[in-house]
Amino acid sequence: MTAVAQTAHSGKAPYYYVPPQSVHPIRGSLCMLATLLGAALWVNGYAAGPWLCIAGILCMFVVLFCWFGDAIRESEGGMNSQRIDHSYRWSMTWFIFSEVMFFSAFFGSLWYTRDVSTPWLSTLDSQTWLWPNFAGTWPNFGPAGTVAPFKSVGPFWLPTINTALLLTSGLTLTIAHHALRAAHRQKAILWMVATVLLGFAFVACQAYEYHHAYTELNLRFTSGAFGALFYMLTGFHGFHVILGATMLTVILFRLVRGHFTPESHFGFEGAAWYWHFVDVVWLGLYIFVYWM
Repeated sequence: MTAVAQTAHSGKAPYYYVPPQSVHPIRGSLCMLATLLGAALWVNGYAAGPWLCIAGILCMFVVLFCWFGDAIRESEGGMNSQRIDHSYRWSMTWFIFSEVMFFSAFFGSLWYTRDVSTPWLSTLDSQTWLWPNFAGTWPNFGPAGTVAPFKSVGPFWLPTINTALLLTSGLTLTIAHHALRAAHRQKAILWMVATVLLGFAFVACQAYEYHHAYTELNLRFTSGAFGALFYMLTGFHGFHVILGATMLTVILFRLVRGHFTPESHFGFEGAAWYWHFVDVVWLGLYIFVYWM
């Protein structure tokens, strides 16, 4: 028996486990291609667009379920060494960094539109040569009233309630993490249930807020720069909340099945990092979108 085989047989991972060849990456690429192609057809009015986009998203969920299932089986089978754990941590770190850059671009667009281009277009020369009677206020209805009148969404009360929900979920998640590290699994499960419920409660409140903004405030994606940036920022954040709450739900099921130990639980930690990142982004949105 080789040294690697002896190590695997003894329940310890080899020095560095290399997984076998997988079809998941190419399947995931095809699903993303179908999703983006369907979205492009959808916004251009093609009937097949919505169906192709939805099919791509559903297929991606199937691919992720199978892919992460393989990773979980490798972890629970003792195949992951300390070096694999470090690889996961660095991968999650760079992934969250990429998300920081993603949202930074939208926050930068909000700042530039509100504090640079809008005041510049209200100067005398711009009103004379470009947009007569343009009001350099934020939010505005565009040049010469080209945007239908709308009302902006203030911080009270739904955004403030959502802030309380997310901050509380971060607290309950931290309590669950400490309980897991102290080997109090039932306590960790209880607080994870609370975290997941708070996360999906946020999603429900945001859906109600969108309905209110669309039907009663006439705030739509076509409501000039303000409407586009509002829905892009809050919409992408809402998508990340759904993704994060789904990740935490999977972690909850794994906790119930007895996965994770006080010494080895990066799956839990990685989801927790992501959720705290989502919390921080929302605080930025709450301040710069709803208050300013």
